[in-house]
Amino acid sequence: MQEKKEKNKSWLFLTGFLLLFLGIGAITYYVVLNKRLDNQEQNALKDFYIKEQEIIEDDKKDEEPQNEEVKEQKKIEYIAVLKIPKINLERGLVNPNSYLNNIEYNVQILKNSAMPDQEKGNVMLAAHSGNARVSYFRYLYKLSIDDEVIIDYKGHTYTYKVVSIYDVDKTGKAQIYRNKNTNTLTLVTCRHNTNKQIIVICELANTN
Repeated sequence: MQEKKEKNKSWLFLTGFLLLFLGIGAITYYVVLNKRLDNQEQNALKDFYIKEQEIIEDDKKDEEPQNEEVKEQKKIEYIAVLKIPKINLERGLVNPNSYLNNIEYNVQILKNSAMPDQEKGNVMLAAHSGNARVSYFRYLYKLSIDDEVIIDYKGHTYTYKVVSIYDVDKTGKAQIYRNKNTNTLTLVTCRHNTNKQIIVICELANTN
């Protein structure tokens, strides 16, 4: 009887040790993976700003990225950077055709979105709210009328001002109420722990 109890204790100890080991391993993997992604994204931001400066200096606004090199190195490459000073957000935007242009990875450029240099166009961006690593719009609810939202794109800085904020039901579609006679930017995210989405409408204030 005593021997059986000792064996049970040994199995319990071994099981507990294995669970602890697996837990530590999973946490370590998650931390290392996130750190690696952070480093890749920071390097991509640096590359973007270097290229932007080259575009300004060389006046080559239509220069195409070196696709072969990107594929070979499999690195992140941004075509624009979104900045929202009030919520301390600075995120790169990838090509709309990239698999990384997805809210599971990034701030997503939505289908049928215009780009900032398109006359009277509407740039449409979406990202998660909540507490995950990819919840880049977690603080979007803090924005107010007249707050600035900035996009750096092709050597120019496009500064928008918030003109409207409203909620819609989360149905997979959202009605966009904007002035179609001016350049606008629309930001979309879920209102955390609700069945609503926040829609933030911005209008272009100036371009540098």
